[in-house]
Amino acid sequence: MTLLLAHISDLHLDGSERATERATRTLDHLTRLHRRPDALLVTGDLAHTGAEDEYHRAAQLLDVPFPVLTCPGNHDDRAALRRHLLGRAPSREPLNQLHHVHGTAVLVCDSTVPGHDGGHLEPATLMWINQTLESLEGDTPALLAFHHPPARVHHPLSDRVRLDNAQDLAALLRAHPRVAGILVGHAHTAGVTTFAGLPLLLAPALIRSAPMPWDSEHTAAMDQPPGVAFHLLDQDHRLTTHFRAVV
Repeated sequence: MTLLLAHISDLHLDGSERATERATRTLDHLTRLHRRPDALLVTGDLAHTGAEDEYHRAAQLLDVPFPVLTCPGNHDDRAALRRHLLGRAPSREPLNQLHHVHGTAVLVCDSTVPGHDGGHLEPATLMWINQTLESLEGDTPALLAFHHPPARVHHPLSDRVRLDNAQDLAALLRAHPRVAGILVGHAHTAGVTTFAGLPLLLAPALIRSAPMPWDSEHTAAMDQPPGVAFHLLDQDHRLTTHFRAVV
């Protein structure tokens, strides 16, 4: 049976009624679907300032009847995310996790650099990705998820703070054909491109959209509805994505 993975990003929960309402609306929509997703992937920026109460609220909102896979974004605090979302001891080390979902290995990685908006995959994270992919059995397909896009998305703001060592990741992925695609957030826009010969899929942001340069001179669109990416991985390891607005 085909994997159905719901993907959201950039909740930026800041205690405001607006942020809470948009996240609540989206999660309620997911729980009411005719077929619930096999898991929900959240690619970072759950919190806006990294405050403890923001993660407490995130944990409440993400208490849904299917697994939730979470990685940090540049607005997140690794220690607080571990404590409130994963029930783990606080740590400042990169947060990398392997999840097996419906026959697929989902590697949820940490591309953050504490104190900076841009992204970087630390040597320890690259090593973890390589060793984890090597350890998978048989022809298990894999998806790779983190916050920062490793390729240009043609938006001036997000392109300035994308992953800065994408070439290291590309070299690693050439040895692992089992990876079917890469799933990211950060850009505040739904998008599709390729990286290292693989689909690179960007989830829309819940908090607000980023108009592209040909849309508007403004950098944020507050009136657009939140959105979800639905990734389907079939028995032939073919990845298909649909984007939906939550109105």
